Amino acid sequence: EIAAMMDSSARAWNRGDLDGFVAFYDPAMTTTFVGPRTVLHGPAAIRETYAPRFAPGGLLDSLSFENVEVDILAPDVVNVIAYYRLMRGDSTTARGPTSLVMRPRGGGWRIVHDHSS
Repeated sequence: EIAAMMDSSARAWNRGDLDGFVAFYDPAMTTTFVGPRTVLHGPAAIRETYAPRFAPGGLLDSLSFENVEVDILAPDVVNVIAYYRLMRGDSTTARGPTSLVMRPRGGGWRIVHDHSS
């Protein structure tokens, strides 16, 4: 289930569907995103951060996840460790680790904490 969710998230990104990509985050304001220079709270703030990439003329590189490891912390909590990769043609434009804490919400797994560097 988690691998399918990660794949669906990347497919939403790759087709330029920002709302579809952000839908994989839990809608609560307690949802957090920790990036290299910021901490964001709630999916609206996360969406706002990504929006320029999805805007006409934005640089939306192709997203994929590698080396996905799922650690079951409790029946309703998992921690996912992976590497994200952004590609433009044959060139990697960004790659780094991501740690995602997920919980089942609304019929599927949703990200409640995202730490991506």
